[in-house]
Parts: sequence; C-alpha cells; structure tokens
Amino acid sequence: MFGRWATPADQYIAEVRRCATEIGNLQRAAPCDWMCEPWIVAKTGLSVAEHQRRTTENYRELRGKAPDLPWVAVLQGWSLTDYLQHDALYRNAGVDLAALPLVGVGSVCRRQGTTGVAVILRILAERGLRLHAFGLKKAGLIRSAGYVASADSLAWSYAARRRPGLPECAGTHARCNDCLRYALRWRRRLLAAIDHPDGGDVRVQPRLLPGTMVA
Repeated sequence: MFGRWATPADQYIAEVRRCATEIGNLQRAAPCDWMCEPWIVAKTGLSVAEHQRRTTENYRELRGKAPDLPWVAVLQGWSLTDYLQHDALYRNAGVDLAALPLVGVGSVCRRQGTTGVAVILRILAERGLRLHAFGLKKAGLIRSAGYVASADSLAWSYAARRRPGLPECAGTHARCNDCLRYALRWRRRLLAAIDHPDGGDVRVQPRLLPGTMVA
C-alpha cells in the first residue's frame, strides 16, 4: 500500500506480544518481509536483492529484540535463483534456515498453481527446509502438498463472504466468512482434493508432510 513498511520494529514487537499474551497459543509470527513480485519491486524502486536484504535484517532485528516470540524467517524472491540466493544471504548472516522449525516462502500466492512455484518449493524442501507457503490454496497444494509443512489462505473466507451462510448457521450469522464450521468443511474438501485430484473419493489421507497444518 505504501511501498514500504510503516510499522517500526519496536511497535510491531509490542503488537505481536500483545496477541501472544491476550489471545494466546501464538504458533508463529512473520517478520516484515519485503515481497518480490515484479509490480511490488517496481513500486518500491528497489532491487530484489535489496528486498531480500531488508527481509533478512528485519528478521534478525525482531529475533534479537524479542527472542521469546516465535518469529519465522521468510525467503523472498521471484525466480528459483532468487530464493537460493536469499538462502545464501541468510547463511552469511548467521541464520541456518535448515535448523529452524519452519521457514516461510513469500511471493507465491498469485502464481501458486504454476509449475514454476512447484519446482521452487520442491527444491527448497530438498535442501532440508520445512516450508510454510503464504497464500497457497487448492491449485497450489494439489501440485505441491508433499513439499510444504503448512500453508495459509483467505480463499475460504473470501468465498464465504459472497454467498449465504450454511443452513445450520441460520440464526447465528448471515455469512460464514468467520465461521469455524464453514472453515473446517472447506479444509476437509481441500484435503480430499489434494489426495484425489482426479475427483475420486473420499477418504482423506493427505499427502502433505506429517503434522501439516492448512489454515
């Protein structure tokens, strides 16, 4: 929106800590990473390499100032070479991504169903990284489920916002965009589609990595 991050690191730490304290059960928190889609890079006027440097430095700053919070390092780039170079940048900064419990992969959501993204995720996974794919939904997970540990998407809520609520939710809410029942139903259908991309049924035996979370 602004071509830069408008929230200083100390303020962001305070907001994340408030979520961890007042809501609880915080599993992970992303840093202020710099996306690398061509239209974003054009907006900032910076290079992909500079976006990666700023992403790395923000992660290190957050982890240094608030090591008690579950920060997740994020790889950014556009091409496979970009992501591999960012991995090397982390190593040069003293961060071994393969030793971390989870590593985010950014700038994939708008091309999540493409072969190129599947190749990127496969090669990163083969390097021993346990990946979280930002914005990976049905098309992307069908291609890449075996390479990611977790993924998140607002696709379910976006769809629910534009249709009537479930019959069993009548009298509770008119739309199911914040409905746990709807979200879990969407998740079951997604996992079934991952296991049976040809449309076959029915038992959900997901091919995602053990312990995978799809949010």
